[in-house]
Amino acid sequence: MKVVLDAGHGLTTPGKRTPDGMKEYEFNRAVAGLVRILLETDKTAQVLFSHSNNRDVPLSERASLANSWGADLFVSIHANANGNGSWDDAHGIETFIFKTLPRQSVMLANSIHGRLIAATKLRDRGIKEANFHVLRATNCPAVLLECGFMTNRHEAGLLQSDSYRQICAAAIAGGILDYSERLHTFSSLK
Repeated sequence: MKVVLDAGHGLTTPGKRTPDGMKEYEFNRAVAGLVRILLETDKTAQVLFSHSNNRDVPLSERASLANSWGADLFVSIHANANGNGSWDDAHGIETFIFKTLPRQSVMLANSIHGRLIAATKLRDRGIKEANFHVLRATNCPAVLLECGFMTNRHEAGLLQSDSYRQICAAAIAGGILDYSERLHTFSSLK
């Protein structure tokens, strides 16, 4: 299985940070790296990053990379924000898919989202449809994960902790492996 992991945004993306200064990319990159280790340890997946530590990769380039590599799935990792960037009460985890993609995107979303909610014990904000470029322009099942709110004091603390990053990575990797197993089971039943 060929998996593209996308740490959303970049180190220089303006405005994507907690009110106390953690850049969103720091969380996204750390979790993507941990997910890669878990998937490659399992030996069932090849992993490619669509992001770069040296530049903010344009969304079109991220989707094109997945398409040209022939990815089987695309997982974009993010931390959410609300309002004008000040502390507020918005909280929880949500997952996004693009409405016209195949039902495998829904299966992938359900698999990862359920694991994230169970592992983090944060509020379930649901699986939603969105017209995000990386979801719309990829040829494979794709999800965009929002793993907590940078603008919520409690969740910002979690997003900055190594233990929470490991929890999210294990849930995401487990959800990907569950999805792959279900897909394999369905294929062998045909």
